[in-house]
Amino acid sequence: MSGAARLSALSALRGGVGLLTVATAESVWGIVAAENPAWMTLPLAEQDGCCRLQSLSVIESAWERKTALAVGPGLGQTPEVADLVKVCYSRCPLPLVLDADGLNAFVGHVDQLACALEAPRVLTPHPGELARLLGIEVRELQRDRENVAVKFARQTGAVVLLKGAQTVITDGDRLAVNGTGNSGLARGGAGDVLTGLIGALLAQGMEAFSAAQFAAHFHGLAADIVATEKTAQAMLVTELIDAFPAAWKRILAS
Repeated sequence: MSGAARLSALSALRGGVGLLTVATAESVWGIVAAENPAWMTLPLAEQDGCCRLQSLSVIESAWERKTALAVGPGLGQTPEVADLVKVCYSRCPLPLVLDADGLNAFVGHVDQLACALEAPRVLTPHPGELARLLGIEVRELQRDRENVAVKFARQTGAVVLLKGAQTVITDGDRLAVNGTGNSGLARGGAGDVLTGLIGALLAQGMEAFSAAQFAAHFHGLAADIVATEKTAQAMLVTELIDAFPAAWKRILAS
């Protein structure tokens, strides 16, 4: 899904990342490359629109010159995608944020989210994704969001950002509940924007829990700025990214 990759990439640029490379399936490489001249692109071998495991060496070579990795938006779901994600997650020596189909790769293999590397991992599930990973009902998770997120963070050793109204951010010890945002964020693509932003903050050296907490606040603030003018009902996800400069100005002035 080229749209997800483009939203994450635009968000990363607006989030302050210096150099950005978007790795994507070769069939949509041209679409992604044409979106913005400010990022580089890396075409990956694919089958039926989804990346193949043979792309691993290309990705590993690319991350040697990077400072963070964001994985998941728009990847699709095939056995090879799952294998590619799991190997990248376990091997990448960089801070890494995992979302969307990156998380789906670990359904039935949640133990593999406990990465042995020292490089931090940030997991950003919505309630449905986390419920699938844990094998529980969404309503059960929603009744006890904070405790479920804390236990999952301790189980994986990762920072967990559980999306939804009053997003929960925890590393298993520290816990924050975000107060910004509105119902306009409950639409496709908003999570891709958040992933790109977290990736940008990690790339700039922000500590993982702080990056996740700040990103949740900033993401919600941008949504509140858009809703003031456009309403939450009429908000477009691209307008969320367009509001990043105003959100930065408000935060930097505070």
